[in-house]
Amino acid sequence: MTCQSIQKLCVVAMICLLGMMQFGCESTGKLERYEAVHPQMGTQFRIVLYCDSDHLAKHVFEHAFERIDQLNKILSDYDPDSELNALSISSGSGKGVPVSRDLWNVLVRAQKMSVASDGAFDVTVGPLVKHWRRARRIRAMPRDDRIAKALEAVGYEKIIFDADAKTVKLDGNQMQLDLGGIAKGYAVDEAMAIIRDHGVTQVLVDGGGDLALGDAPPGKAGWRIGLIPLDGRDAPPSRFIKAHNVAIATSGDAWQYVEIDGKRYSHIVNPKTGLGLTDHSMVTVIARDCTTADALASAVSVLGPEKGLQLVEKTDGAAAIIVRQPGEQVETHESKRVQSLNIERAK
Repeated sequence: MTCQSIQKLCVVAMICLLGMMQFGCESTGKLERYEAVHPQMGTQFRIVLYCDSDHLAKHVFEHAFERIDQLNKILSDYDPDSELNALSISSGSGKGVPVSRDLWNVLVRAQKMSVASDGAFDVTVGPLVKHWRRARRIRAMPRDDRIAKALEAVGYEKIIFDADAKTVKLDGNQMQLDLGGIAKGYAVDEAMAIIRDHGVTQVLVDGGGDLALGDAPPGKAGWRIGLIPLDGRDAPPSRFIKAHNVAIATSGDAWQYVEIDGKRYSHIVNPKTGLGLTDHSMVTVIARDCTTADALASAVSVLGPEKGLQLVEKTDGAAAIIVRQPGEQVETHESKRVQSLNIERAK
């Protein structure tokens, strides 16, 4: 699974789940702590939960990971047999394609974010992502004519929805959808829903850095999440967020970038220019659900601090921290709601 231009692969390195790296369980009285990991969507999904039964924990893990596997078969752009790729192949046919409930839900949510962000978030960005994947492999800029050709296939307004028939038409030629900027967030939300359906509420679901937090662990005020500095892959967290019943997603280029002719280009592609971002940034979004947090972090990365924070302020319940280094100096920008969060700085 990619992202809107592979935005979140490896971003797990930016978020440190402090004190949660061991496997198995540790006693907390009546409840015990359980943890399991599962590879999917190009990353590791990790679930940490508290319950009173080994059998229940195992059952919950199995069902949650099965749901994530199911969604990968629907939403992956890497799997040639996925439902998403079948839809992409239909582009230019002039026909609406019936889609599953999950694909419909993700595309509708994506379209809303595209409209709200004026196209900064756009799941039709697949043709551009293809060129930037190659650029990173060979460390050379994509040819201008190829970017121009790919841009002709990009545009969220080319996705046509028929709500009554539950069909989607791709009204353009050679379109390729890429849900990586939203699919992992949706998968995290769906896994969380499965877990809560089993009566387990003290839980954290991590999809490669896209986090959904349930009720706080026993005896704690919240889950303590560490934010890694802009260039600190191996550095200790600079700040900590303590929260519960929210989602957190981070988009950035600490790992995913390429240097060409002395210039640093992010793996995050601007859907309007077709080029990788150059401001060297990390965006952390806190929202009410992980689907929103995931897509919003992607959009804000492209929009930049001014327009990005305007979008965050308009999103109900959302907050954002933007750290960027467009030149020599590191800048930090925060939305107004950050002031209401429980954040502490590293000593």
